[in-house]
Amino acid sequence: MRNSRGAQNLALARSRVRAKVFPCARIARILLPTAFCVAFAVPAFCQDSGSEDKEFHGRGAEITVTVHDGSGDTISTPAIVKLYREGTILSRQGETTRGSAVLVVYSLGDFTVTVVAPGFETAQKDLSVQEPGRVQMDIYLRRSADAGTVAGVPGRPLLAPKAKEVLEKGLQALNANKLKDAEKYVGEAVRLAPGHPDVLYVEGLLRLKQRNWAQAQDALAKATQVDPNDARAFAALGMAFCDEGKYGDAIAPLEKSLELDAAGSWQTRWALAKAYYERARYDEALKMSQQSLAGSNGGSPEIALLVAQSLTAVGRYEDAAQVLRAFLKDHGDLREATTARKWLQGLAANGKISTNSN
Repeated sequence: MRNSRGAQNLALARSRVRAKVFPCARIARILLPTAFCVAFAVPAFCQDSGSEDKEFHGRGAEITVTVHDGSGDTISTPAIVKLYREGTILSRQGETTRGSAVLVVYSLGDFTVTVVAPGFETAQKDLSVQEPGRVQMDIYLRRSADAGTVAGVPGRPLLAPKAKEVLEKGLQALNANKLKDAEKYVGEAVRLAPGHPDVLYVEGLLRLKQRNWAQAQDALAKATQVDPNDARAFAALGMAFCDEGKYGDAIAPLEKSLELDAAGSWQTRWALAKAYYERARYDEALKMSQQSLAGSNGGSPEIALLVAQSLTAVGRYEDAAQVLRAFLKDHGDLREATTARKWLQGLAANGKISTNSN
């Protein structure tokens, strides 16, 4: 099947559009800088009632807690968020809506945030609020062992306050694409906590942004060794290999990421589908690209071209043509439409599909 004329023709086409249509680097730029975000803006959904609005104005703080799963996506199941003062005194609690909960406090100070959600291990994170205003924080949950995933290793080491502070600043700079500032803050975090998995992970993201594939791979490989259950680090490592064109090396960490988090992101599946295709594993590429396209919920319609490539490679020419026609009908204004038209014309010219239906 791989030696079919259609697969050979498409292989020629793919070599011309490989870097343009499905670059893993694009996935990394879109996904990774936000996958571990600590302090980015999120929608506010108030959970508490009473006098909180009055408390907030002038002398209180509005704390938005966003809860993520291992892939970085916000969790869809409701979670209970509790805010403790000085570690023991319950100050506020609420339930997430669309992954976020907003808790308003009128007395500032140091707090501990705990999150409990069905199917996940309980998570805890410290928070210091010293000034009135709005505060945002992200918490990442591990799926519990009885939820069908690999049991977690003992809790990762805590970051010292200074290391945590500079690491969060580095993440903010990465999100804003301020690479010079990110280099400064992440470098300081590496100096303060060189072996911490979170620091290694963020260092890997920075190197990806800088297109320094070797250093990115080194940092992310170390992160997976320190915490072998971190799905996001394995996904980032696979994308780093993909970025450099090392598709064979990319497959194992991407597969591991999805093994650790079966509900992993569509971006991870997109990168894995691309790696499968480049290694001539067409059946697997088809399955993974279809899952990625469905999971993107219309956010990246160009994945359809990878689906069409995979369908052609396994000899399903009419199905490939149908995918290309649907893409052109719905997204004919995208730059990838030119490629889709050429592929459709090529299938017709080679007698793989009916000319009347082209």
